[in-house]
Amino acid sequence: MKLILTAAVENLGEAGDSVEVKDGYGRNYLLPRGLAIKATRGAEKQVETIRRAQAAREVRGLEHANELKQALENLSEVSLSVKTHDSGKLFGSVTAADVAGAIRSAGGPVVDKRSVELPKGHIKATGSFPVVVNLHPDVAATVSLAVVAG
Repeated sequence: MKLILTAAVENLGEAGDSVEVKDGYGRNYLLPRGLAIKATRGAEKQVETIRRAQAAREVRGLEHANELKQALENLSEVSLSVKTHDSGKLFGSVTAADVAGAIRSAGGPVVDKRSVELPKGHIKATGSFPVVVNLHPDVAATVSLAVVAG
């Protein structure tokens, strides 16, 4: 079965790649989860759109990653207002998408939510937390995130 990947799949390929997989794997795993679409002429046009969007999101080299690192580390403190219980415990948790949005609203550059690493995988209380943003395999920036009751 010939498919076009719409998202990165481990040990198979990146978004936009055209792959040949066994029928059962494609029909029972990739297609239902939205990780791939059937390869048709119309789908080939969508691949270009996917690749353009992916190129716009990615960091362009080591120099660009270092520039983004400087911009992120120059942010004084990124704050995020969340709903909390009286004891300071959050209703829910802070996600990587929340952190990426808070960085953007604090005047920082646009970062992909998949590049944000939260301490212990999640934040469930108010306070100040160091958040790592992986910009490049060799470059990571640390941002101080203040989670405050809102």
